[in-house]
Amino acid sequence: MALHHVLQLIAKGESEVLDFKKTISSASKIAKTMSAFANHKGGRLLVGVNDNKIISGVKSEDEKYMLDLAAHFYCKPEIELELVEWEMGNKIVIEAIIPQGKDKPYYAKDEEGKWWAHIRVKDQSLLASKVVVDVLRRSTSGEGTLIKFSKHEESLLKYLGVNNRINIKELCKLLNISRWRAQKMLVNLVSTGVIRNHNTEAVEFYTLS
Repeated sequence: MALHHVLQLIAKGESEVLDFKKTISSASKIAKTMSAFANHKGGRLLVGVNDNKIISGVKSEDEKYMLDLAAHFYCKPEIELELVEWEMGNKIVIEAIIPQGKDKPYYAKDEEGKWWAHIRVKDQSLLASKVVVDVLRRSTSGEGTLIKFSKHEESLLKYLGVNNRINIKELCKLLNISRWRAQKMLVNLVSTGVIRNHNTEAVEFYTLS
């Protein structure tokens, strides 16, 4: 007998495209995860599953209401998610399917009413940097990116060829330029695939692609 779809997902564990939630206590917090999925490759939320992969189950109508509230009132643009209710013995698990967004970047409203963009990194939803937000915006704008390699771009690529990685503070110091100018250069280079951005909880850094 084939393993149930939900059990297959649980067995994979949390990842960049899968997140477990025991319950949903805050629409703003779940909107953060939804927006991160939309800004990435899309993803799934399993509501009624603990972090340790144990199925706890939920009250379906309450959770569906919170999911719908998060997608349509706490995400901007709104996210059109698909909800599937699964009966696992005498417990209910809700699978919320979030598609990859077509209008990136997506923002989530926090409890203070401020809007923030998030991205998915491994099994976490992290705050997106200014560079990442601009790259997301560029990816859906339909605009091409034409780069004229000045001495600054050449110096950066030469540096990365020797040192492997650099963060924006180091870049500003290396080229003696403002943070704004450094961000603009990084957006162009990431958008065209010349370099890659790497997001961690500590400091975002860049490497050659």
